[in-house]
Amino acid sequence: MPKHILIVDDSKTVRNLVAFIMKKEGFRVTTAEDGLDGLEKLYATDQVDLIVSDVNMPRMDGFTFIKNVREQEAYRDIPIIVLSTEGQDKDIQTGLTLGANLYMVKPAQPEKMVRNVKMLLG
Repeated sequence: MPKHILIVDDSKTVRNLVAFIMKKEGFRVTTAEDGLDGLEKLYATDQVDLIVSDVNMPRMDGFTFIKNVREQEAYRDIPIIVLSTEGQDKDIQTGLTLGANLYMVKPAQPEKMVRNVKMLLG
């Protein structure tokens, strides 16, 4: 069964682009439009192998989303990649401290994103 990736971003364009790239690589993809939607989709899905999340989103931002994911035993080990326009050191530090495995600044090169996803999935 292909690995399953959850993409959380309020930009439909970004969600669709990342989903397209990941599907082309053979991954199953679920998308969510903000952190709250992301948590709902995570809980409703049988298995998520990796999460790609933006930071700036309505209702629940990416940092709060990551914190919520990491606080739950069942989801503690899911690799998380932050994909954000926020590239300042303090943002990167916050993301990694909250439990993200990698922090990528938009626009990310598709090849680099695929390489990072494959690396984190082992």
